[in-house]
Amino acid sequence: MARSAALPAVAILIIGYFASSALLGQNGVFALGGYKAELARKTEMLRRAEAYRDTLRHRAQLLDPAHVDSDYGDELVRKTTGQVRPDEVIIPRN
Repeated sequence: MARSAALPAVAILIIGYFASSALLGQNGVFALGGYKAELARKTEMLRRAEAYRDTLRHRAQLLDPAHVDSDYGDELVRKTTGQVRPDEVIIPRN
């Protein structure tokens, strides 16, 4: 009788192991909440990176050799060469 019950018992243990892994494991159902939080963080990081990329693209367009924006060029030159006086107010453009 013990021999006939051994094979089904082992099968139940194996099925139980895989079922618990499917629920509690690293990629299990209960890890889904962590994945959603990670997706939200990564989406926010992507949004900030795209906004920064757009800012850099806009600045590059302002410095296009065919038509340089004189105000932006003047602002960069004055900042780089230290010609900005302490009493001046520079209004940044986005």
